[in-house]
Amino acid sequence: MAGKKREIQLQAVINNQSLWDEMLQNRGLTVIDVYQAWCGPCKAMQTLFRKLKTELNEDEILHFVVAEADSIVTLQSFRDKCEPIFLFSVNGKIIAKINGANAPLVSKTIIKLINEERKIAAGELVRPQYHEIEFVDTENVGGASHKKNDQLYNIVIIKPEAVLTGKSIEIKEKIIGAGYVIEAENKRMLTEEQVRDFYSGIAYQPDFEDFVSLMTSGLSYVLITSQRDEQEPSWEGTVPNPETESKELSEDQHEMATPTVMKMQDSLQEYMERQHLSEFCDIEENKANVNKFIDIFFPDFKSMRNIKLERIMALLRPDLFHKRKEDVLNIIQDEGFKILMQRKIVLSKEEAQTLCKEHKNEDYFENLIGNMTSGPSLAFVLLRDNGLQHWKALIGPSTVEEAKEYLPESLCVQFAMESLPINQLYGSVSLEAAEKEIEYFFPPQNVFVLIKPHVTHEQREEIFDLIKENGFEITQMKELLLNEEQADAIYFKIKQKHFYKDILEMLFEAPSLIMVLMKWNAISDWRRLMGPTDPDEAKLLNPDSIRARFGQSVLKNAVHGSSNDSETAETINRIFVPQNPEEN
Repeated sequence: MAGKKREIQLQAVINNQSLWDEMLQNRGLTVIDVYQAWCGPCKAMQTLFRKLKTELNEDEILHFVVAEADSIVTLQSFRDKCEPIFLFSVNGKIIAKINGANAPLVSKTIIKLINEERKIAAGELVRPQYHEIEFVDTENVGGASHKKNDQLYNIVIIKPEAVLTGKSIEIKEKIIGAGYVIEAENKRMLTEEQVRDFYSGIAYQPDFEDFVSLMTSGLSYVLITSQRDEQEPSWEGTVPNPETESKELSEDQHEMATPTVMKMQDSLQEYMERQHLSEFCDIEENKANVNKFIDIFFPDFKSMRNIKLERIMALLRPDLFHKRKEDVLNIIQDEGFKILMQRKIVLSKEEAQTLCKEHKNEDYFENLIGNMTSGPSLAFVLLRDNGLQHWKALIGPSTVEEAKEYLPESLCVQFAMESLPINQLYGSVSLEAAEKEIEYFFPPQNVFVLIKPHVTHEQREEIFDLIKENGFEITQMKELLLNEEQADAIYFKIKQKHFYKDILEMLFEAPSLIMVLMKWNAISDWRRLMGPTDPDEAKLLNPDSIRARFGQSVLKNAVHGSSNDSETAETINRIFVPQNPEEN
């Protein structure tokens, strides 16, 4: 049996139930890195483990393994978890669990448990009676049947009227409040074919054609929902020795199990009817139909559902930005992060104090604030699966001293500067904090957009893809055959020009698609994405731009966009008021 194990550096690989059972026969402490096959073990912690293995020098009672959750029945409750999970087994009993690559906490736990084993061996300590963590079988808890790998989904379509009036916010809140998870969502303008397919069951109704026109006239929300799996254990924070260290270890990271049972409830359709919201949205619950529409609306969902993409804000402090910016950016990209936005910013004293608040009681705090406000920092928004934990593990602890002790290969140590004893890189402490920081440092801006009548539905879909790829969010959209008054509201700056009558003739040919897009620096980024006014010039200067790809002439150049904030606000007010647009 032992021959089936193979060593990768200092950690043994456990990839089936037999090897797991054998591993539980280890004497002493075994530190288990639980990982998913699609993302691999936590590399950031390997340096710490190697250091502890050498310093503690206890090969007989200290073991390190990596365990693939997908292949081990005992670990099925950890499947589909993105962040690293570390289990601690003492003589075959799992007594502690730590979520995330928290190097100081992991190190303290290992050292504490090894010291206990030494004292027990020397007769100086009676073995503590730890409670063993129970891995609850999520397929059979309290008689409720649920299979994680056979997750049941619903497709929810929130109608254009509900999106325009802001009702979609309430609908999504009700869905979440009812115990459902929104697994994926997409704002889109449904095509006629998609509407006829989704609503084929009511095609016999006499007003169906009017309904199709209504559903294709504006922006809809399409959601994938699933029932929240509340059958998994609810964890209470404790520690291996609660009498001595319960306050030292974080409750949300170091845990022991107490199972809870999910309460059965009505279907989502029945719930929405009771909430008097069913007229604003429609729900598909038939499994075969749901799978079909997932493939139509979310073609990458099945391959991406185990990937937890997370946005965080990061920052290079002034000294690092000035001296080694390119080195850091190269590492960021090599680590699989996508840089969504970046900007140079000189922090105010208040902003610096907020970002550095964890150091406010240190002697160097005033020098730190002076340094942070002395020149430009580089702020950026990063995207990656399990981005928050990966960034924390990559940059290391907040001080150089702590990083050298626990994560000597971290960026904190690699890019340490003599000017400050702290980490030269900053990252959001939580996903909630990240969203607030992103909104503050990258405030969203609106831009009004018009897709002209000559653009085909197929070309519109390609433009939607470009909009999404470039980080824009569509907050409002509707198809409209413009009249002269509406055209004047959009082109009010040029309506006195001699060529304006040609623009009107072009706009009156067929419906246009009007939208409000939102992102940081939206107006400038949209103008760059549109390209030059003349499609021929665009093909030379910006061949990937929308006008280069879909424009036919200066008049029929595919798209239009507002040029400044006041024009954007005035046009939105004229076109979308008196309706109350949804705020996101």
